[in-house]
Amino acid sequence: MAAEKPNILFIFADDWGWGDLSCHGHPYVKTPNIDRLAEEGTDFHRFTVASGVCSPSRTAVMTGHFPARYNIDGHFAWVPSNAKRNMPDWLSPKAPLLPRMLQDAGYATAHFGKWHLANDMIPDSPTPDVYGYDRYGVFNCSGEQMPVHEDAMHTVQFIEESVRDEKPFFVNLWLHEPHTPFHTVPKYEWRFRHIEDRAAQIYASVLSHADDRIGEVLDALDRLGVTENTLVIFSSDNGPARDSNEADLTLSYDTATGAGWGIAASKGITGGRRGFKASLFEGGVGVPFIARWPGTIAAGKVDDRSLISAVDLLPTFCEITGAEFPIGYQPDGVSQVSVLLGTPAPEREKPLFWKYPSRWPAAKNRPDHWVSYAVVSKNWKLVSNADGSHVELYDIAASPLERTDVKQSNADVVIELKKQLEDWQATLPDHPTGDVFSEERKSLTQE
Repeated sequence: MAAEKPNILFIFADDWGWGDLSCHGHPYVKTPNIDRLAEEGTDFHRFTVASGVCSPSRTAVMTGHFPARYNIDGHFAWVPSNAKRNMPDWLSPKAPLLPRMLQDAGYATAHFGKWHLANDMIPDSPTPDVYGYDRYGVFNCSGEQMPVHEDAMHTVQFIEESVRDEKPFFVNLWLHEPHTPFHTVPKYEWRFRHIEDRAAQIYASVLSHADDRIGEVLDALDRLGVTENTLVIFSSDNGPARDSNEADLTLSYDTATGAGWGIAASKGITGGRRGFKASLFEGGVGVPFIARWPGTIAAGKVDDRSLISAVDLLPTFCEITGAEFPIGYQPDGVSQVSVLLGTPAPEREKPLFWKYPSRWPAAKNRPDHWVSYAVVSKNWKLVSNADGSHVELYDIAASPLERTDVKQSNADVVIELKKQLEDWQATLPDHPTGDVFSEERKSLTQE
C-alpha cells in the first residue's frame, strides 16, 4: 500500500442514536467493536448531520452541499410521494460527488449496504456505479436488493482485493441498523435473553449484530496489515426513531429489506439531546462520530468542543487523500483535518443551515418536531418554524442540550441569524431540475 494514500472506511449507520453505544453509557446495549474505535481513536461529541432524516443526510455526505440545494428535503419514496413533496426521484449523478473525486485520485471505491439516494420502488433510477463506485451491493436502490446482513462480507472482500492490487480504497459501509424493520437473528436475541422488555431485547440484539459485523471488518484490516494506514469513521445518518403513538409490537414489511419487527421496537436514546429522528434539534441531527487512524488521530480522546458537520466530510476526505475538487465546485463545508489531528475548533465560523418541512404548531406527542429551518453560526443556533413567525435561540457552546432559549436577551443575534437564514433561503431552487425524474412522472402530469 502506498503510505501517502491512506484508505478510508466510512461506516454510516441508520437511525443510531448518540446514546446507543456502550461507550456513551447505554444501560444495556453492548457495542465492544465500536467502543474499540473510541479507545483507539477520538470520540467527537458535537458532530451533526445535515438533516433529521435519511436521504438528505446522505446527499450531504455525497456532495458536501446542504441537501436543500437539490430540493432533497425528505426521504426518497415512490414517485407520487416525491412529486407531492416537490422532490426529485433521485440525487443527480451529475452533482459533484465524493466517490468520483476519489476515483479520479486513484482510489478503488465501493458502497455496501443502504443506498436511499433513490428508492427500490423506482426501477429506472440510477445504480451506484453511475455515481463513482467501482463495486457496490445495496438495498433501497433499483435492481437486486442485497440482503442487509451481507454488508460486512462484501466490504471485507473488496478490501482484500484492493490490498492485493495495491490500490488505496474508499469504502462506504452503510448499515441498515437500527432502522425498521428490525431483522433479528436468534444468536443475538439469545445474547440479550435477560432483558424482559421484548422491544428492548429486539433493539439491543440488532445493534449487537451490527457491532459484530463492524468487528469483522476491523479484524480484516488487522489481518491484512492496513489498520495504521486506514481512517475509520463511525457515524449515523440521523438520530433515533421513536414511536410517538405507542403502537403494539408487530411485524412490518419493507420492500427493500423484507419482514421484521416494527416501530414499537425503536428504543434509541439521544444522550439527553432534545428531539428524535426528523427533528432539527440536536436529538435529530446530533449523532455519534468516532474517528480512528492509529498514529495520526489521538487514541482514547474525547473532543466535546469542535462542531463538525456532515458537509465537512467531502472536503476533509479530499484533503486527506489529495483528491481535487471539480472546476467551479465550492463545498458548503470546510476541511476538518486539523480538528481530526487534535486541534479543537470551539466556534463554527462558516454557517450551517438545515431545512425540513415540519408541522406548526407541534403535535402534542412530538413537541420537538416543529422546526423547519435552522442555522448555526459560531456558538449560536437559531431555529425557526416554516414562516418565521416563531424562532428560538440557543448558545450551543454553553448549552448543547438546547434547554434554555436566550432570544430575549440576545435580540441582535436573532436579527443577524434571521438575516443569514433568509439570505440562504433566497439561494435555494424552487423546483428540482435536470435528469432526476422517473418516467412515471409523465403519467402523473397527464392525470
